[in-house]
Amino acid sequence: MDTTDVLIVGAGPTGLALGIDLARRGVAARLVERADALFPGSRGKGIQPRTQEVFDDLGVIDAVLASSGPYPDRMVWRDGERVGEESMFERFEPDAGTPYPAPRMIPQWRTQEILYARLLELGGKADFGREVTGLTQDADGVDVAFADGTAVRARYVVGADGGRSGIRRALGVGMTGETVDPAPFVVADLRLRGLDRVYWHAFSAADGSVLGLCPLAHTEEFQLAARLPEGAEPDVTADGVRELVARYTHLAAEDVTEVRWASEFRPRAALADRFRVGRVFLAGDAAHVHSPAGGQGLNTSVQDAYNLGWKLAAVLEGAPGTLLETYEEERRANAAAMLELSTGVHRGEVQRGRATVQLGVGYRESSLSAETRTEPGPVRAGDRAPDAEVSGGRLFDLLRGPHWTLLGATAAPRAGVRTLPSAPESYGPGVFLIRPDGYVGWAGETATQDLAAYLDGVGVR
Repeated sequence: MDTTDVLIVGAGPTGLALGIDLARRGVAARLVERADALFPGSRGKGIQPRTQEVFDDLGVIDAVLASSGPYPDRMVWRDGERVGEESMFERFEPDAGTPYPAPRMIPQWRTQEILYARLLELGGKADFGREVTGLTQDADGVDVAFADGTAVRARYVVGADGGRSGIRRALGVGMTGETVDPAPFVVADLRLRGLDRVYWHAFSAADGSVLGLCPLAHTEEFQLAARLPEGAEPDVTADGVRELVARYTHLAAEDVTEVRWASEFRPRAALADRFRVGRVFLAGDAAHVHSPAGGQGLNTSVQDAYNLGWKLAAVLEGAPGTLLETYEEERRANAAAMLELSTGVHRGEVQRGRATVQLGVGYRESSLSAETRTEPGPVRAGDRAPDAEVSGGRLFDLLRGPHWTLLGATAAPRAGVRTLPSAPESYGPGVFLIRPDGYVGWAGETATQDLAAYLDGVGVR
C-alpha cells in the first residue's frame, strides 16, 4: 500500500492552497481529485483582500492580479432601457496596513489554474480521476480506498471535496443549516454579443426573479447568474441558458454565441457539526456551504487551508498533537460568522464592503492566542498582523514564507524565527510573535520566559 504524510481529497481552491502550503514546507502530501480535470466554471469569482494577502504569501499574487479585475458597477435595466448604475460595494478608505485594498474578480477556473501551476512549480501534483470509496482510521493513520481498487495510507487526511463531501459522509459528520432562498438559481459562463463589458448588467422581472450578466476580466466571457421564480425547473442546457437570456434581456437567444459551462443550485447555509474526527479534517465547502452572495465561500475555504497547513507540518515535525485541536476551534467559529454574513448579504441585510473583505477575521478567543500585556495596544494576540513600513521595506516582505516572525527583539529566540528589532508604531508598544499564517500568536511587554513556553507549545524548537 502506498503511504504519505498527508492525503488531500479535492483539487479545488482549498485543496490546492493546502497542497501549496505543505509543499513549500517539505511535507510529503498527495492531492487526489475525483473529477478528470480542474473545475471548469467561474462560480467563486471574488477574491477578498485578506485572501490576496494569503496568495501573496503562497507566491501567486502576481498571477492573480494579472488575471483579475476590479468589480464593475451594476447597470440596472428595465424594459430594454438602462435606468441607472450603482456601486456593488460600500466605499471605504483602506489603512496603511492593507496592501490589497479592494476585492478582485477572477473566474474560479483561472484561480485554480494559477494555484495548480504553483503546486507543480513546488514539486507537487494532483492525481485526477481518483474517487475515494471508503476510509478507516486507527491511532497511527488512515487507510483510504479508491474506486480503482488501490489504497493509500496517510498519517492525516483532509477532506476538501466540496459540499457533497464523500469524506464527510464517510466520517458520519452531519451538516446543520438552513435554506437561504427558496428560489432556484442558475449560474453559467457564456459568450454573447450586443452587451458592453463595462458593467455588471442586471435585468429584473415583475415576479421578483432577476438575471445578471457580469463580464469576467481578461476573458471573452460573461458569468450569468439568475434567480428564477419559486417552483421553476432550471434548464441548464445550452438552449435553456439561451432562452433565459432572451426572456430577461433585450438580447435574442442567438446573441449567446457559446455556453461554456452551466449549473443550477439552491442557496443554503450549512456548517459541519465537526471539522475533525481523529486524523481526518474537513475544510472548505466540505465543512461549510455558503450562499455565493458576498464572495465569502471560496475565501473562507482558502483561510481553512492556510490555518491548517502550518499546524499539520508542525505536528509532523514533532509539535504537540494538541496543536491540531486549534484548527476546529479557530476555523469553525469563523466559518459560522462568515455563513451569517453571506446570508445577510444574500437577503440584502448587509452591504458588500468593509464587512466582507475579511480583514477583520481573527482569533482573539483562541486558546492559541496569548495576550500577556496589561495594556494592549491596537494590535492584539489573535489579530491579523497588518502590513507596515519597516526598516528596509514592508513588513509583509519579512513575513512572507513558512516561518514565525518576532517583532521587537534583537535576537531570534529559536532557529527558524525571523526577528525585527522593533514592532511598527501602528502596532502599539510590545513584542509580537507572528504565526506562519499572519496572525499574532503571542504578545508581551518583553520577550519573557512566557514566550519560550509558547514556542514549545507550538513546536518551535
